[in-house]
Amino acid sequence: MCHSLVTISKVKSGELTFCNTCNSYHLEFNNLYFELNSIQFIKLKNFLLEIDIAYWEINYAHTGFKRKIPITSMNQNIVLMFNRQEIEELKTLVLKKKTALFLNVDDIDYQFILN
Repeated sequence: MCHSLVTISKVKSGELTFCNTCNSYHLEFNNLYFELNSIQFIKLKNFLLEIDIAYWEINYAHTGFKRKIPITSMNQNIVLMFNRQEIEELKTLVLKKKTALFLNVDDIDYQFILN
């Protein structure tokens, strides 16, 4: 583990840091942890920009999955699943966007039931 980590960005569910000693990015998000070199980090950023959230939400609309947006890995047996809120938060973290000062409807994880 690196000891000279500099925090680049931080959100509710994770943190992006950079190690000046080994020149690697450390991405912690929910229960996921990645160590990425510069090329891998750029590829992740580009991938996140290209995700079509609406397509995946429609594609998995009739499933019981809570998370409907897949991110595949090099290992074909491992697929990371995210919901819209998590993808937006991951984009904020990786793309270093400014975080909103106010809650959005998507920020509230609550199942509303009308009686």
